[in-house]
Amino acid sequence: MYDQIRQDTLFIILYSMVTATALLASCYLLYRRANGIAPDITPPVRLRRWTVAFFAVLVLNHVVYMPIFFLSSNEDIMMTDLIGGLLDCMTLFPVAIIVLLAMLQDRRRPLWPVAAMMVIPVIGGAFSVATRSYALLPIGYIYFLLMCIGLIIYMVRALRQYGRWLCDNYADLEHKEVWQSFVVLAIIMLVFAIYMFTSEGTVYQYAMQVIVLVLVFYLLWRVETLSDLSLSQQPESLPVDLSIPAKRESDVSQKVPTANIGPLLQKYCIDTKLYLQHDLTLSQLAQAIGTNRTYLTNYLINEGITYNAYINELRINHFINLYRKAVAAERSITAQQLAHDSGYRSYSTFSLAFKQRMGQSVTAWMRNPAE
Repeated sequence: MYDQIRQDTLFIILYSMVTATALLASCYLLYRRANGIAPDITPPVRLRRWTVAFFAVLVLNHVVYMPIFFLSSNEDIMMTDLIGGLLDCMTLFPVAIIVLLAMLQDRRRPLWPVAAMMVIPVIGGAFSVATRSYALLPIGYIYFLLMCIGLIIYMVRALRQYGRWLCDNYADLEHKEVWQSFVVLAIIMLVFAIYMFTSEGTVYQYAMQVIVLVLVFYLLWRVETLSDLSLSQQPESLPVDLSIPAKRESDVSQKVPTANIGPLLQKYCIDTKLYLQHDLTLSQLAQAIGTNRTYLTNYLINEGITYNAYINELRINHFINLYRKAVAAERSITAQQLAHDSGYRSYSTFSLAFKQRMGQSVTAWMRNPAE
């Protein structure tokens, strides 16, 4: 299947460019401490390191296959191809799966299942190298397809759990959700699977290199724009103008009865407009009202609402009050500015939350705000 591209100079240039790009991306993530794409975001260290490893094995993968362009013996070409396939099973595929898992920050998932999945392909690849035969290749393709299907099913379930965890712990979901990334990567994985079963002709070879190039840039962007949620779990001091009073009328025990949390939220969150603070976490709010995460979580569960929905409701009500006051005072305002003043950094996030809360778009509601 390499006959048509071995003498294709343009393809060799593209192949070399993809290799160099992956190498530069790996060095960038490894040696650059500052975040060049989103300076205000601190990305997860674990994801950054595994992505560096993925780019590195991608470079190794390309270097191992590169002699195929220059070898003349069919036996040597086959051997190089088989060795490359074995290295893919040992490094590229498992590291790619680990990168996906590292995006989910609700908990650190064990990696041994990834190694277990690759045992059969590694054994099969080693057997193919030893026998210098493609006899097991069809079986390997089928196994890879089944592995992809199983991984997709697992990731869908994991993403649902991750989404619930985000809603239960964070007021703002910007730079935290990863389901879009999984959709993109799943599409790339599907295209790669199609390539494995129908890898004839130069079109597929070119397409795969373009996909790899897109994957490198996409992962680079994803690493730089995903917030490290382990940092936001740490206790942080609240802004001065939104913080709770230094001296309370009475000391509040950490073991606050669920029935008493409502008045505390009213006093230390709603009255002080603490909900306007960007990236206010459940832990920070619990600390502000003098309780802990467990009691506050139980209160919200009893109310039948997630933490994210609770904060969104307060912010949207704040937006509505601001808008009605502006209309009454005949002041010129924009929905974008009011959304920002209501605690939202992203207008698209506000727009979605508003539609879920009010049952109509912001524009439609603003035409008749009296409803």
